[in-house]
Amino acid sequence: MAIDNVAGPAAQRRRGVRHHESAGSRVFDVLNVVVLLALAAITVLPLLYVVAGSFATEAEIDSRPFFLWPQKFVTDGYDYIFASGTFLRALLTTICVTAVGTVVQVGLTLTMAYPLSKRALPGRTMAINLVVFTLVFSGGMIPTYLVVRDLGLLDSYWALILPLAINPFYLLIVKSFFQELPEALEEAARIDGCNELGVFWRIVLPLSKPVIATFSLFYAVGIWNDYMSPLLYIDDERKWTLQVLVRQLTAANADSENALNALEGAFFPQQGVKFAIIVLATLPILLVYPFLQKHFAKGVLIGSVKE
Repeated sequence: MAIDNVAGPAAQRRRGVRHHESAGSRVFDVLNVVVLLALAAITVLPLLYVVAGSFATEAEIDSRPFFLWPQKFVTDGYDYIFASGTFLRALLTTICVTAVGTVVQVGLTLTMAYPLSKRALPGRTMAINLVVFTLVFSGGMIPTYLVVRDLGLLDSYWALILPLAINPFYLLIVKSFFQELPEALEEAARIDGCNELGVFWRIVLPLSKPVIATFSLFYAVGIWNDYMSPLLYIDDERKWTLQVLVRQLTAANADSENALNALEGAFFPQQGVKFAIIVLATLPILLVYPFLQKHFAKGVLIGSVKE
């Protein structure tokens, strides 16, 4: 009983501290929610306005500076876009370049990161230092253009993939990830008769799914949103990517109808087309992102431990 009496006040004091901390925690949570909701509103409201504007009439877009629900739903912008072969061709081009480019870039990054993760590799330190050097210094736009031109890649889809084939920052993270893999697994595979290629294909890659998923999405989003590369290296309008077409429609007001090249005589809803094509250009990434989002934190954190 005496022990209970002695422990009672101490326990009460601890409960009081916990109650005080709980109240402060609740205040912090409320402020946190308010700030996050404000940031979410700043991010989401313009997107909702674009979506609503893509279904609104031209008169409503001109008369109402901001709205989240159109007074009258129309699909003139989408009808005009899908009546044009230009948009579908640009969309197909962007999807193909993104798919092929992601495979090439992820493949090159993995195959370069794996040997650099081996401390016994001759010249490893120099190679890593050269990779780090490219994080600080780069050739610039004009030297890169000259290299692409001299390689005969101008007006080629490979010009959108190869110049940015390996991101040095991603490479260093993947290298660190490979270094954390248990060496005992690789040694067991070698005892079973696997060579280095077999170890990489059968052991390392299956264990690297989180980091592969993470950087596949990073590379895919980068290629999908790339605007400068096709602008610099692609002259043929039939090889335009979706981002270049979006720019032509949203920036060149006088030439927007010619840029889209829809059916002759069709009604051209200038503002509606701009909103609609932005929605269509954003939608594929929004659909893919949720399925790979869970790999982001795990893939980056696992490979972020330094040597």
